Amino acid sequence: MSHERNLIRKASHSETWYTSSERELRSQLDNWLTRAGESVYGPARAIIAPHAGYQYCGSCAAHAYKEINPTIVKRIFILGPSHHVRLSGCALSPAKSCKTPLGDLKVDRATYETLYKTGAFEEMSLETDEDEHSIEMHLPFIAKVMEGHDFQIVPVMVGSLSSEKEALYGRLFAPFLSNEENFFVISSDFCHWGSRFKYQYYDPSWGEIYQSIQKLDEMGMKIIEKTSPKEFTSYLKDYGNTICGRHPIGVLLNAIHHLNTNENHNITIKFLNYAQSTRCVYKQDSSVSYAAASIRFNR
Repeated sequence: MSHERNLIRKASHSETWYTSSERELRSQLDNWLTRAGESVYGPARAIIAPHAGYQYCGSCAAHAYKEINPTIVKRIFILGPSHHVRLSGCALSPAKSCKTPLGDLKVDRATYETLYKTGAFEEMSLETDEDEHSIEMHLPFIAKVMEGHDFQIVPVMVGSLSSEKEALYGRLFAPFLSNEENFFVISSDFCHWGSRFKYQYYDPSWGEIYQSIQKLDEMGMKIIEKTSPKEFTSYLKDYGNTICGRHPIGVLLNAIHHLNTNENHNITIKFLNYAQSTRCVYKQDSSVSYAAASIRFNR
């Protein structure tokens, strides 16, 4: 298997998920980042941010991206869930660079080779990579906040992992997370509610449907802030909340748990913003939730 092919991953979702116009996209990102204000929980070592169409989640994602300090970061890992292919582990891209309307981002092939040597990673096809939006949606934001700085990216597609595999990948990524020159983007939307998602959990004691959805998401967000992989797994089993990036989040929580427990780090998580695509009132309604969080190392 060759890991050194001269391939560029195209921005295949730019026409439907975000504008392909450099000028318009730059203006949108500038506006969202400005409105998000100054960093309040940084400098972040990692973020959790959504990956839906920018018209729905761009403003929310900006609250996470404002926490990055681009002068420190040399390498950005992007952990995104697989929406289209069955994958029981994690897969890496064959591409050497990823195209965005704001410029191409170079893939760190040396780090890829280090990951391949663990025997825990496989290579996806370029077609599979381009079909998946969970990583691509973060690339323009990364290009914008890192503009003018020398860095590379490490895209990782995360499959439907067991709790044991989440722990395994958490341990593998922990040494990278502990290095301040590395930054992690955890790609995830939150509750997908409605018949089209086959999920309509509703507790009337929490108010209207959209209020019940928010309460459900906030329960998950508070558990994530506790940095407990076991509690997050239990929450998902109890409520079945359709958090599409639950496995990348699980990997992150396991990496943090490993570092906090075994290396005496003090890593904390804080959610900074929450939004819903629609306020559901009737059972025929549907919505997707978005949340932005910052993960920092405390001295």
